[in-house]
Amino acid sequence: MENIGHRISSYGLENHGLSKVGKAYWNLSAPQLYTESLARDEGLLAAGGALVTVTGIHTGRSPNDRFIVEEASSKDDIWWGPVNAAISEENFDGMLDKMLGHLQGRDVFVQDCYAGADEKYRLPIRVITEEAWHNLFARNMFLQPDPKDLPGFKPQWTVLQAPSLEADPAKDGTTSGTFILVNIARQMILVGGSGYAGEVKKSIFSVMNYLLPPRDVLPMHCSANIGPDGNTAIFFGLSGTGKTTLSADSARTLIGDDEHGWGPEGIFNFEGGCYAKTINLTAEAEPEIFETTRRFGSIIENVVMDPDTRELDFFDSTLTENGRVSYSIEEIPNASDTGTGGQPTNIMMLTCDAFGVLPPISKLTSDQAMYHFLSGYTAKVAGTEKGLKEPQATFSTCFGAPFMLRHPTVYAKLLGDKMAKHEATCWLVNTGWSGGGFGVGDRMAIQHTRALVNAALDGALAKANFTTDDNFGILVPDTCPGVPSEVLNPRNTWKDKDAYDAQAKHLTLLFEENFKQFEAAVDYKVKAAAIKAAA
Repeated sequence: MENIGHRISSYGLENHGLSKVGKAYWNLSAPQLYTESLARDEGLLAAGGALVTVTGIHTGRSPNDRFIVEEASSKDDIWWGPVNAAISEENFDGMLDKMLGHLQGRDVFVQDCYAGADEKYRLPIRVITEEAWHNLFARNMFLQPDPKDLPGFKPQWTVLQAPSLEADPAKDGTTSGTFILVNIARQMILVGGSGYAGEVKKSIFSVMNYLLPPRDVLPMHCSANIGPDGNTAIFFGLSGTGKTTLSADSARTLIGDDEHGWGPEGIFNFEGGCYAKTINLTAEAEPEIFETTRRFGSIIENVVMDPDTRELDFFDSTLTENGRVSYSIEEIPNASDTGTGGQPTNIMMLTCDAFGVLPPISKLTSDQAMYHFLSGYTAKVAGTEKGLKEPQATFSTCFGAPFMLRHPTVYAKLLGDKMAKHEATCWLVNTGWSGGGFGVGDRMAIQHTRALVNAALDGALAKANFTTDDNFGILVPDTCPGVPSEVLNPRNTWKDKDAYDAQAKHLTLLFEENFKQFEAAVDYKVKAAAIKAAA
């Protein structure tokens, strides 16, 4: 094995069973990884200098292919079920042997980095990949150690990733050739059969969701920023609800766009980069994110590019609706230098309601906040998934069910405790449809959503009069600066009021049915705050 690079850890690859690889490229810089990636035909350069890659049939995560190893040290703490499917230690060991055998004689790329900006809670990780561009992704997305610390770097967790290796479901206990296996006892993650880079980052996020709650840290699938007054805000939301867009505000300092911890000292980013969706991206609507797509060091995933001009077409969804750009958070002009913030003053829970019946913003009590956190509602719209013809409600607990290894009530209780202790105000923000559901109404105007969020963050909205929504029991402001008052009450925006009433009742029934799984595990106050359909 030949080690290449100037920042090679003394904790060698033999510790991971990798003693017979070809060349091992250690902690290469972005220009070096670009060079290796282009030389190996892994991608192309776009106009402006971004690296463009295509990931094949996997253009998003494969949740049905992720497994948690069932072993004695962690099995009693795992929320077993469809989200966290079990795989045996024997099957893991077999796939590890396959991975090590697969990488024999092949070149590998090694990136040593951290997850967690707060040194008290950060996790030293090593990402070993068979392609250079995935190593660049790890370099973008995680936090870089001081170069002088790399020779002595010792990872606690290791990711081995090989897209060209596939499992045999009949022998390996998987559901397909794709596999994401998390072994808590061995502190190791195996990723194969998929080139989608997000599997690497979300696997580490899952690990943080397991490790941090016992240390009084709430891991969160959220973005976060800080206002000029020093007040921190967090934005919960599933993909497509706007958490990256709304947190990338030039008037506020960005902490991070996707994964954070809320600890005793405040908020801290898990990551060192951002992974933003690019579908319909424009310089006018999202200038900071758009600019990153034209910079050296960024990775563009699954976006159509003109072969001659190398210009990107963010409106072409031929490859996927889930095109992405990965970039270092340092590319955002107003990004935090430390990746940390104080105790949050405001909490935004974002939902894209394709039924068009939730208010554009509403205020929640602490018990309602815990209820909506456990519910994690948004809606998918036609065209985003094969065969989807009409809006479909999605309930993803804690706004990130695929990444929650412990029972959701563990995270909900932490949220409630921290909200009470630090007197944070929670808002439910609908970035979806108004004036009718998908296909009838219109998507909420981004300028209205920004005005509502800004009014909540600067305290102006708290001074408004509020009216309780008849269907959902949430407090809706009567007025907001910069927003037409008729927009605030969703029923007023519908021409057909009976149709609104029917759709609102339909959604309350979906909420009620979903919450049955949590009723036995929450206290009476949260039960009382639950949405109940009218008889």
